[in-house]
Amino acid sequence: MADAPALKDFIDRDSVAAVVAAVSAAAGGIDDEAVLEDIFDNDWDDRALKQRIRHIAVILRAFLPEEYPEALGIMRKAAETVETGWMSVWAFNDFVEEYGVEFPEISLPALEQFTKLASAEFAVRPFIIRYPDLMAVQMQEWAQDSDFLVRRLASEGFRPRLPWGMGIPAIKADPTPVLPVLTLLRTDPAETVRRSVANNLNDISKDHPDLVVELLDDWSDGSDEMDALIKHATRTLLKQGHPGALRLLGFSPTPLIEVGSAGIDPQSASVGDSVWLELELLSTASGPQSLMVDYAVVFQNVSGTGSRKVFKGLVAQLDAGETLRMRRKISLAQQTTRRIIPGPHSVEVQVNGAVVETVPFDVTG
Repeated sequence: MADAPALKDFIDRDSVAAVVAAVSAAAGGIDDEAVLEDIFDNDWDDRALKQRIRHIAVILRAFLPEEYPEALGIMRKAAETVETGWMSVWAFNDFVEEYGVEFPEISLPALEQFTKLASAEFAVRPFIIRYPDLMAVQMQEWAQDSDFLVRRLASEGFRPRLPWGMGIPAIKADPTPVLPVLTLLRTDPAETVRRSVANNLNDISKDHPDLVVELLDDWSDGSDEMDALIKHATRTLLKQGHPGALRLLGFSPTPLIEVGSAGIDPQSASVGDSVWLELELLSTASGPQSLMVDYAVVFQNVSGTGSRKVFKGLVAQLDAGETLRMRRKISLAQQTTRRIIPGPHSVEVQVNGAVVETVPFDVTG
């Protein structure tokens, strides 16, 4: 089976040519072939995804008027005609991020327009760092926009730990400016916006766990939508066994259970193979109780300290005296994000965030 194409390969000549054609038409005619020749240079194949996007923006800038406001006007006109659905259109946002931070009064309306082509969540971050007070107001205005893509930008762009995006140290230290935006969006009719709110809160929880739990407790209204938001927002805290987060979702931090049996089959396996976790838990409660059963694999690492990775198991409601059985496959295949090193490993069984059993196994070369 052929490997799936890399994300960067979706920025291909056809999609880039469409962006260049739209900009050329808006500019009154530039040499499309010259632009494409400069974009698809000898280093193109070696560039990563974001490097390709930035490279497109840089080359387009070289063919546009020297004054940024005039150049931005052309980009905004081009954005009215270019088709969505191509990753290449992220170059519009990158153009503003690279050249427009000194001009917030015209750059921010452009990002509001461009985010409807491709999310401007990365491009707004230099503005948040440079103009924190201005952007706190701007994000609240965007949170009340009629277009859900703009509303999503208000949350996603304000995330303290946006994947692939530059960090915002001030927001990590004090997320107070973000909270009014998330409060406005918590019951947004668009699921994608509510999910962004949950992702933002999950980011905040890594530095301010109690703040997030208190906020979500205030928001809790029993609706399916809010329950889903709370579950997604507390996913890191649940893995950590945070008592407040557990209670929010109806889990006791002190579950009444006994481990009937826990083992790894086989006890020894080679790199590239798999093993199975087999588990039996007995409820010792006098009535029904909700259990969240996860498992953490402690992988061997170079330092010998072990690298712990929590995997979701299952959620179950157990009656008094009832037994729960779980079997889960653990892959020992090499991954780009995790290197499997031969040596002692273990699996920690977590019930409602508390480790109730540790099972060792060996990985051979």
